Amino acid sequence: MNAAIARLGRAWRWLEDLLADDDPLEPHFDPVHLAGTLVACMAAIGVLYWLLWTLLVFEGGLFPKIGAGLSALLTSKTLADYGCAGRPGAMGVFEGWVGNAAALVLLVLAVAALHRVYARAAAKK
Repeated sequence: MNAAIARLGRAWRWLEDLLADDDPLEPHFDPVHLAGTLVACMAAIGVLYWLLWTLLVFEGGLFPKIGAGLSALLTSKTLADYGCAGRPGAMGVFEGWVGNAAALVLLVLAVAALHRVYARAAAKK
């Protein structure tokens, strides 16, 4: 009987050692930091989506406005040919240009900030 209890005790200690002891070389993860990282990544993806959508899709996007503006500047076409009547309710192809321009400015600032971070990291190596 004592031998069986001793074997059971050794098995219990082996199981405790297997489950309870952490390897000091193994990384430890804090659930709060992991959750914070996930939230920050989702927020960054949302901001990137908003910027790109506003730049490329909102009210036709930026590229048709650039093409129409260059065409009006460099050819005999006028802004009226593109539906612009000169008032906020009738901008034609130029509807939403403020949002497109704001997204372009914010995207350029974000890319410049990321470039600065990566340049600093590369300089430390």
